[in-house]
Amino acid sequence: MIATMTRRHLVLGALACPICLAAGRVLAAEGSYWGYAGAQGPERWGRLDPAYAACGAGREQSPIDLDGAVAADTATIVPHLKPVPLRVAHNGHTIQVNCAGGGHTTVGAKDYDLAQFHFHHPSEHLVAGRTFAMEAHLVHRAADGEIAVLGVLIEAGAANPSLAAVWAAMPRAAGPEVTGPGMVDPSALVPGGKLWRYAGSLTTPPCTEIVQWAVFQTPIPASAEQIATFAALFPNNARPAQPLGRRFLLRSGG
Repeated sequence: MIATMTRRHLVLGALACPICLAAGRVLAAEGSYWGYAGAQGPERWGRLDPAYAACGAGREQSPIDLDGAVAADTATIVPHLKPVPLRVAHNGHTIQVNCAGGGHTTVGAKDYDLAQFHFHHPSEHLVAGRTFAMEAHLVHRAADGEIAVLGVLIEAGAANPSLAAVWAAMPRAAGPEVTGPGMVDPSALVPGGKLWRYAGSLTTPPCTEIVQWAVFQTPIPASAEQIATFAALFPNNARPAQPLGRRFLLRSGG
């Protein structure tokens, strides 16, 4: 099963990944504009631009319902993340914290540098049909361009101090990156413990099937106020769950 997961690692190369853009909408230079509702919504992404064909025709798309996982020994995942200056962008689709120098995560024997983390409301991944209030994605890239994403589910609960600084600094409209006071520690968003593992795609156009997904089974909390603040900016920036198809969904130990 491990071989099944690792054999589809593809090189990103020069692909312009929307979730990695620092600011601004995805316009003609990077592809047609897309959104989460109406004529630019997820069900139409595959028809908006030939570069987005995988959004409609792909067979290993993300997110998915994390249900029916098989217990397996998989390559270990060990985050080695560290605080970075707070640099936040509203890119028209999400709030993104850029993390150059924020450390790396080791998957097996390979290191993936943390590039950025961003948020979705509600969660993109489901758990046996359950939707969570939000989801954080910590996006990593290896030296050869391969991508690994750590997914963290967020549920309503106590106020989360790790989110507070980001929420205080995040712009309320799309535009250039802004710098907030102090540092942000991405490791504080990582709950540790057991993981769901599967091979998938970017959850935004061009939906390229290049991603190793590792979603933590333990959610982290955010207060109702923190969730509402993000939801006021992004009432819905979550792609619906996609079919698992013939892929393996694995469950690995903590």
